[in-house]
Amino acid sequence: MDVSEVVLLDFWASLFCMRVKIALAEKGVQYDCKEENLANKSQLLLQMNPVHKKIPVLIHHGKPISESNIIVQYIDEAWQNKHPPLLPSDPYLKAQARFWADFVDKKVPIICHIFLLRFSIDLICVEKNTQINDGARRIWSTKGEELEKAKREFIEWLNVLEEQLGDKAYLMGESFGYADIAMVPFYCWFYALETIGKMSIEKECPKVVAWMKRCMERESVSKSLPDPHKVYEFRLQKLNNKTT
Repeated sequence: MDVSEVVLLDFWASLFCMRVKIALAEKGVQYDCKEENLANKSQLLLQMNPVHKKIPVLIHHGKPISESNIIVQYIDEAWQNKHPPLLPSDPYLKAQARFWADFVDKKVPIICHIFLLRFSIDLICVEKNTQINDGARRIWSTKGEELEKAKREFIEWLNVLEEQLGDKAYLMGESFGYADIAMVPFYCWFYALETIGKMSIEKECPKVVAWMKRCMERESVSKSLPDPHKVYEFRLQKLNNKTT
């Protein structure tokens, strides 16, 4: 297959782009990756995503698909003849996988924003443009007790994932799939979160961290996620640029 048939508009530090890269790698799909400058968005991005003007965008045969979880579902269906399937075939299990991916989107990024807000929220959450941003700004500005509360809420939400994991290898059972892809990119932020928040996620949520490490053993994941220290340094650089 000609790689020009599949194009990903990407930004290396975007968690949401990482989801798409993992899904494409799982399916063995070759593609052309075009890195975007989010401070000066390309005409191609503006043309392919005129509504949100955000990444990621997958272009397949000239047709754009936006929003990371939607793109992952599209990849699973468009290349359904390629194994492994990312979503279960059983309707109930498929609905559950979508539920947990939605849970991750609605819960986990909020606290990541709170901790990392000062590292430029426009790049931290390049795909999302939601009502949580004002709340995140308020919580960050109050610091102290409110920040500690945010940390507790973050751990509480991860504990929900711990309960769902139980003794399973992956979130939906013994097979890596859609729900895991939704969460695992956040793992490359854990170092920054732990450093900034002065916390140990592994101590608080050992099953979640073990799950993330298990996912990282897959080549599709390890080659799609940047080094956590590089992510942390990137955030520091963004902060320095804003304060000089």
